[in-house]
Amino acid sequence: MSDWKRTTREVQFENLNPEMVDAVRKHIELYNLGSILSHGLMCIQTDSEKIRKGLFGGTEVVHVGAIVTPLWLVWVISGTKTQTAVLSAQLRDVVVQDYAQTQFAKLVPDSGIEVSGRFTDVSENDSAFIGLDEGVAGMKFKEIVIKAAQDAKK
Repeated sequence: MSDWKRTTREVQFENLNPEMVDAVRKHIELYNLGSILSHGLMCIQTDSEKIRKGLFGGTEVVHVGAIVTPLWLVWVISGTKTQTAVLSAQLRDVVVQDYAQTQFAKLVPDSGIEVSGRFTDVSENDSAFIGLDEGVAGMKFKEIVIKAAQDAKK
């Protein structure tokens, strides 16, 4: 069982938290990525709350907004203990898989996707986890991203 309670919903990019939208736009401008968000296939927001454990297990909330296009995956993270950060990757440069199928899922159970490969702002390969709930929006996003990453390599 995950240490996080997650809620994922489909949203329009412009309806994400304004701070998150602004951070994504600055990221796109900083890396001169142009109009990568045009032709968006799906945009989601996942709100995650850490389940309190132990006497000093304070509340932590993390928000993730993610948009997938036929060529790009862009996601922004913010939270009570997390400084806002944006990551992006061309889908042809990454492998996207269901987190439940990774070796880490046996050690740290959770639901979402793992993205591995070359990100826009990193010269070496890296990996990232994007938490999703197991509801309709989370499952739909997972399927769309995995298929888009496979299609981008054709």
